[in-house]
Amino acid sequence: MLKKINVIIIGVALLSACKKDPGLVVPTDSYSTTNYPSSLNEVSSTLAPCYSNLRDANLFGFHLWPKALSNATHTANSAYDGDASWNEMAATNLSTNNTYVQEAWTSFYVGIKNCNVTLLGADFYMKHTGKPQDQATIDLIKGQAYFLRAYYYFNLECLFGESYLTASGGGDKKGIPVFSELATTLETTQKTRNTVKEVWDLIISDLKTSAQLLKGKTWTGNDKGRISEWAAKSLLGKAYVFMQNWNEAKTVLKDVIDNSGKSLMPYAKYRDAFIGIEANEFNEESIFELNIDQDSKGNYGVYGNTPNATAINGLIWCPWALGNDGTEKSSNPLGYGNEIFHDKNVSRFGFDLGAYTLVDNPAFNAGKDKSYTNPEKIMDPVYKQKSLQARASQTCDPRLFVNALQPWLDSVMYDGKNWYPVSMPAFWAGQTNRYGWSFRKYAPIFNNINNTGPADAWNYYLIRLADVYLLYAEAARGLNDNTTALEYLNKTKRRAYGYPVNAPSPVDYLSLTATTAAINDPVLGNNPLYYERFAELFNEGGWWFDVCRWRIGASEAAYYETAMNVSGNLTWKDKTYSWPVPLNEFNTNPKMAGQQNPGY
Repeated sequence: MLKKINVIIIGVALLSACKKDPGLVVPTDSYSTTNYPSSLNEVSSTLAPCYSNLRDANLFGFHLWPKALSNATHTANSAYDGDASWNEMAATNLSTNNTYVQEAWTSFYVGIKNCNVTLLGADFYMKHTGKPQDQATIDLIKGQAYFLRAYYYFNLECLFGESYLTASGGGDKKGIPVFSELATTLETTQKTRNTVKEVWDLIISDLKTSAQLLKGKTWTGNDKGRISEWAAKSLLGKAYVFMQNWNEAKTVLKDVIDNSGKSLMPYAKYRDAFIGIEANEFNEESIFELNIDQDSKGNYGVYGNTPNATAINGLIWCPWALGNDGTEKSSNPLGYGNEIFHDKNVSRFGFDLGAYTLVDNPAFNAGKDKSYTNPEKIMDPVYKQKSLQARASQTCDPRLFVNALQPWLDSVMYDGKNWYPVSMPAFWAGQTNRYGWSFRKYAPIFNNINNTGPADAWNYYLIRLADVYLLYAEAARGLNDNTTALEYLNKTKRRAYGYPVNAPSPVDYLSLTATTAAINDPVLGNNPLYYERFAELFNEGGWWFDVCRWRIGASEAAYYETAMNVSGNLTWKDKTYSWPVPLNEFNTNPKMAGQQNPGY
């Protein structure tokens, strides 16, 4: 996004007389409906909340990814079981009053409302005040608003729509309510559900309009994170793939591939592109990126003084550092430590060495205090050497080390100045059947964010070229163009293994049913398309949509088997392919009566 976007609060006092009669004073937190916006700056100011809403604490600022989606997909294993809604996500058995369901519904619709304000304001300005020479600027503002509205609708429909579109139909199923204009009365805020097809038609229309209005525009300087034509076309292609409209998807995605000027970053850069290195922001692969500034100044991130400039997902996904006394029992998280990398993901990336054991440290100096630099116990050196060899020989997917930190081999700057070995989390200390790896992607590596004001310091990729490649491969497969599908799957895999992207390599898949790195995985183990989307886009918020549109929820539950905040083995209920419309919506919107998703 913009390097600095904060919610705009403008008070407009419209007084009919000089007397301070309460009946003559309008609310001071409202826009005038008769003369606002009256300048290009005022129109532009209405766009800021459209962007900043993405970083709402209920969305990408905090709750949606680590508390909802990473639990539902078992990207994470949650050590915290004190939140019933959090537990429901891990069990994929949601109630109609689930906190995170309600938050997503409400906050995505706030984003839509904000976009409708901008679109209405842009048209109002051109009708009442604007000059012909203002139209180009207005078009750019509207182009961004159309994209963001489509993006909010895309997420809502994928979460709450009764069904995805397929080649056999589904368009007549229940989608979400559509607000194509700003609701200005109580009556107009209450709508019934549109059909699935109607929702996707609006998304497609908005994205086409956005791409046209933004055509040829290149943003620079502090504006370089704004929406571009290529972001609109990338999301348009993704929408077509989710609709199984393979012909349209292949055409628009190839346009992005050929003409956007984007390329896959080399592996050396890719490996560190998710951990807060500022030089990697807005890079050659990034198409739509959520800018995050760690400017909470000691405040509580999204709940601090500058909430719409930051995020605090890293509090939940933080690594664990070996204790100051050199033991795992006293290990400390670089945040809250609520979640750990799910053990089953280690083997899903192809790591086959099992769990490690600790042995006496031959270099231990008994004359000195035990410490993280002088531990009494260390990882078994034979296991350590095998692990290092697995990295060097790439017998497991190198993306494992993009996404995760291995205890005793990787390090984090726990105290902001010294590198500590990564540790098994304290709650698993002494358990010999655990991997205990920590998150690396989108996790604090360089500082303990408990000590610096809990706020992330890295941008989040919402669309990048690797996703476009994999969507293009899926569209090609849908058209039985398996040669093209394989080539674009292999491009992403080659990058991950450090090979030139556009030339055949020793790690190429030879068929669309070739064996992948996923060990003992009956679904992803022989499906390169599914596996590549899992491995390449791991912990980037999209796997839930893939699980639901491919309807592999039952096999995912069977693969992961357990979660710490779920009693017994994981099961799958098909109702969960669609989240329930929140109970509060039924309580406040009588037109929703009888419109709940099946099973709730």
